[in-house]
Amino acid sequence: MQNKKIIKILLSAFLIIKKYPKLLLLIFGFILLFYLYEIKIARPNATYMGVPEATSLSLNTFTSVFRNSNFMIGYSDYRGNPLWVSYVLTPIPKDAKRLKRPGSFYKDWRNITQIEHSDYTHSGYDRGHMAPNYAISRLYGKSAQISTFDMTNITPQKPNLNRKLWQRLEEAEVSEFTKYFDKVWVFTGPIFDENKATLKHSNYVEIPDAFFKIYVGISNNKEAKTLAFIMPQNVKGNESFMKFVTTIDEVEKQTGLDFFSEIEDTLEDKLEGVQDTQVWHLKSVATKPSRY
Repeated sequence: MQNKKIIKILLSAFLIIKKYPKLLLLIFGFILLFYLYEIKIARPNATYMGVPEATSLSLNTFTSVFRNSNFMIGYSDYRGNPLWVSYVLTPIPKDAKRLKRPGSFYKDWRNITQIEHSDYTHSGYDRGHMAPNYAISRLYGKSAQISTFDMTNITPQKPNLNRKLWQRLEEAEVSEFTKYFDKVWVFTGPIFDENKATLKHSNYVEIPDAFFKIYVGISNNKEAKTLAFIMPQNVKGNESFMKFVTTIDEVEKQTGLDFFSEIEDTLEDKLEGVQDTQVWHLKSVATKPSRY
């Protein structure tokens, strides 16, 4: 029945275009303008110094880019995971509303494999947000919050990571890190090793071995400072953040992604090779307990 409806729609569209050939040119022109806007304006504005790109052509790192309200995703249907997510943070306004958390996660019509809420049920893994519900909902409102519950923003995380260590870091990034910069850009995503394992209810969803966070703090004078973490799945949850500090170079090595491609090479090398925790006042929040 569904196939017949699709065929009927396509046939109707063909007959209309055949009768009005100039309409095809108009449609093509609109699609071209939309594509140029998306590539040249919208996506660059939704990330810092270039959309993350794979360093080599591979199914493991190929992504479809989905731009949501106030955050952007590089999604892999091959791995059933977002390989990277980017968003920007500022201090939470004092009058920001605490929005009720949605009761479920949603299939995203834009991806091929159509991962759904039930694929994670009884898997032993949490549905881990990459663009965080807490910060996005407080800063950008209900529509943006709902987008964080799309399954293309979700990846398997063990409970002690998701509910403790990762939650602590997500809270620190918006409540603490934003105190020291005009804005903070965030890049985050999973890391996989060579041994592929999937959820028991879905062969489409590969289980990551670790996760990364990259922060770029931008001061009023436009100077950039960076901070990076790699956190493995098997954590207790109460560890100090200091244990997981790394370089962006190391994140790139383990993910096969290239960040900040639009920065001049010398500055890019400097930002990606540094481990400077002092400017982020990391020690003051490194052992702060989780909410759960």
